[in-house]
Amino acid sequence: MENLNKYVSIYKEQLKKGDILIAYNELVKFVMKLRVDFIKRLSDEYSFAGILHGYMDYTYFYYSNDFLKSKNLKFGLVLNHLEMRFEIWLLGNTIPIQKKYWELLKTTKWNQGNTEMPKYSISETILVEDPDFNDLSTLTELIESKMSKVSDEILDYLKKID
Repeated sequence: MENLNKYVSIYKEQLKKGDILIAYNELVKFVMKLRVDFIKRLSDEYSFAGILHGYMDYTYFYYSNDFLKSKNLKFGLVLNHLEMRFEIWLLGNTIPIQKKYWELLKTTKWNQGNTEMPKYSISETILVEDPDFNDLSTLTELIESKMSKVSDEILDYLKKID
């Protein structure tokens, strides 16, 4: 790594401008609101964990149900800041669980194009490629419908192979 002081100086300059702080805070607030909305509407299907912030690269929360818990699996609804898109991740509670389910899912549509297991998950499926943050109500509906659809598809598949 180059001189860390150089990066810190650039970081400080960008923070002083204020745009990054505003954008980051609003994005995190939106993900927090998604979680609250999903708890209200989907709590009969899933339990939801708290928000995790990552290192300015991901903001996400986990959600699961009894079936996933019995397999040591969970989903994550992820805002990928670097790609600025929403994704659903299937995760295992341990590395051996992730490797086991990677082997079972690596040739499915949820891992299309992946020749190696993702760094943090078993699969990473894009829900919304180019979100419109000027219409949060429509974006929330879109994320919820796609999240429900992909989650159901993955759950159905897992139940068939188990």
